[in-house]
Amino acid sequence: MKFISREFIRSIAPQLDLLNTIGGGVAQPKLRMNERPKGVVLHVAMPSVPAESFHVMLKDSKLTVYGEFRHAPESQLAAPLFVQTLDLPQNLDLAAINASHENGELRVVIPFKDPAESPAREIDIQPGS
Repeated sequence: MKFISREFIRSIAPQLDLLNTIGGGVAQPKLRMNERPKGVVLHVAMPSVPAESFHVMLKDSKLTVYGEFRHAPESQLAAPLFVQTLDLPQNLDLAAINASHENGELRVVIPFKDPAESPAREIDIQPGS
């Protein structure tokens, strides 16, 4: 005898995760980073979180990805779902970061810098006093 159907469990699971998060728990996104020939791709998967709840911030060489819950889009009160901050290496072109959201996954693409743009240079050595 089945008391709870699979459809009910599938429909209630995202709400339970959200309630757990608001109650002090932590939502655990699946985060992975893949290096490609032209750059790096960061994947953040949270199927129950809509695209408008994700945010990507860049300050200096730190990339912060976070999600938040708002009861209504215009609400000033927000509950954090997750926060992940990454220190980015200097060989990435931070001015060309691109982010998209599809099928419950945030995708952040960061291309490598063109090595010709920052050629090596010799530094003059000043005599000591």
